[in-house]
Amino acid sequence: MSINMILFDLDGTLLPMDNDEFTRGYFGLLAKKLAPRGYEKDSLIDAIWAGVAAMVKNDGSRRNEEAFWDRFTALCGEQVLEDKPLFEEFYAVEFCGAKAFCGFNPKAAEVVELVKSLGLRTALATNPLFPQVATLRRMGWAGLSPEDFDLVTTYEADTYCKPNLDYYRSVLERLGKEPGQCMMVGHDVDEDMCTVELGLTGYLLTDCLLNRRGKPVEGFLSVFSVNDRSRGVLEEGLKYTVADGSLENSFPLGLSNEFTGQAARVAVEQGTLLIFIDIRSIEGAGVRV
Repeated sequence: MSINMILFDLDGTLLPMDNDEFTRGYFGLLAKKLAPRGYEKDSLIDAIWAGVAAMVKNDGSRRNEEAFWDRFTALCGEQVLEDKPLFEEFYAVEFCGAKAFCGFNPKAAEVVELVKSLGLRTALATNPLFPQVATLRRMGWAGLSPEDFDLVTTYEADTYCKPNLDYYRSVLERLGKEPGQCMMVGHDVDEDMCTVELGLTGYLLTDCLLNRRGKPVEGFLSVFSVNDRSRGVLEEGLKYTVADGSLENSFPLGLSNEFTGQAARVAVEQGTLLIFIDIRSIEGAGVRV
């Protein structure tokens, strides 16, 4: 069965970011917005995290939006429902300031366009913890629009979250696809690469890599130079090793290297490397980038 659908993660994948830095900045903006209404910053953030936890634990019986607001209201009181328009206004206006806590890579939009030009379909499988307006904002920061995807997941529409495999089952059902027809492109070993358990092909991007539990990874690795030439390239613990090598972006010398069961390491002295990992298993060789 050939792959004809590419699922992309957003935060940390198409939109470069340090998750902790983004979260701190975003929560700071929200706390400033709500302070005049008597919300104390630390208590507000604790309540938001509790709402997020309720969404992550959602069992499909209600929309993530409902799961969040039920928990948030239980902690902050019924009066928060009167302030819901303020939250909506925040995501429409002040949330734009959170762009400062993100990076930008023009290649993100180019890759999505290239995938579509090859006749493949695309979906934005971003963890549906945000309202639609906030998701559209973040897509825009990455140079993308809803028209680039067949499906975009949001907390208004979805009833599961990552890393619950039922989230991905729901996505595939809505797309009318079988696991073997799909590839998941993401940066999070736990939340994105869990899809290999369902039979999807996993493609792990390491620019903003998240591997909280240090899981070993098995599969194939390709290394490309972002610059015209990268020097002092090291690849060890792989089937094909490189020591003090050079990579040029006009020649795919680093294509399709393979893990061997040993810990692998990739390094560069001068230049920037783009590393793709085609995940087959997360029980095999270790990767340190």
